[in-house]
Amino acid sequence: MSGHSAATVDGTPILVAEVDAREARLRSGPRAAALPAGGTSEGRQLRRWLTQLMVTERVVAAEAAERGLTGREAPSEVELLPDVTARLEIGSIAAAALVDPRARALFAVVTADVHVSDAEVADYHARNPLRFAESHADERGWRAPAAGAPSLERARPAIAAHLLAAARRRAFRMWLDQRRAALVELAPGYEHPGDPRQPDNTHRH
Repeated sequence: MSGHSAATVDGTPILVAEVDAREARLRSGPRAAALPAGGTSEGRQLRRWLTQLMVTERVVAAEAAERGLTGREAPSEVELLPDVTARLEIGSIAAAALVDPRARALFAVVTADVHVSDAEVADYHARNPLRFAESHADERGWRAPAAGAPSLERARPAIAAHLLAAARRRAFRMWLDQRRAALVELAPGYEHPGDPRQPDNTHRH
């Protein structure tokens, strides 16, 4: 079975043995105790997740090579994924792939033309007037809530940066989804973890 393919990327196979090896490394690492037991529904979902990560890494490596990207001048991981919200927005697979500087260089190229309009900034401010209000120190030195909402002009740089970062993450995730759809074929048992057609994708209360 280990000689069979779990997936192909542009016709090149990823063997079940490669998924086995990746899982074994994960299970021998510092977070092994948090992983689901092998052979369980959750364990099979972990293998599907690892397969998704491996095909994504292959797609990224091929695209980066085709564009001549080495990752030397890539943005940092913190720049692209500054917090948990950003990681949730882009998805766990893309977030894990962005550990590779080539993936971050590709992110920068793919999202270079993404922009946010003045109208979008103004609309965001109107809906979230206190989102970027600055707190101030009270008489005891504690940080206290802002007395009022900042003007649009004062909040504009922060709002624009916030919206642009989110738009770039969304654009990269969509681009990555399209490239995987075009290049990747998954074997039975190695479907996407969220594929409703596979038996381990069950919703329990």
